[in-house]
Amino acid sequence: MTDCVFCRIVAGRIPSTRVYEDEQVVAFMDIGQVNPGHVLVAVRSHVENLFSLEDAQAEAVARATARIARAIRNAFSPGGLSVYQANGAVAGQTVFHYHVHLVPRLEGDGMAFTWPVRNPPREELESHAARIRAALS
Repeated sequence: MTDCVFCRIVAGRIPSTRVYEDEQVVAFMDIGQVNPGHVLVAVRSHVENLFSLEDAQAEAVARATARIARAIRNAFSPGGLSVYQANGAVAGQTVFHYHVHLVPRLEGDGMAFTWPVRNPPREELESHAARIRAALS
């Protein structure tokens, strides 16, 4: 895709600071660093979101994400690491090319992630699980 910023980064048409790449994945520093060591792990081919990701791409991203997370830990010794990935505008996705944020976390860094806990009854959870299991077949 010529208008996708991540496709242009992957193709080398936009400069990036790469930390890792293989046949399926390119990982580079986020220019909007939250904390030092904030890396994006993106699939090479244009895939909009998790729903369109092929299994081999998902495996490659998961492997690279774990490997790079360990490298960030060893390089920066953060207090923690947030792994963030959004699908669709409602979920907060702003670049529609599948990628994962690896954000080293520091005490008091100002980043927060919370959601309203609903605590539905067990019967409702069972109903939701049954719908998902049926969709898996």
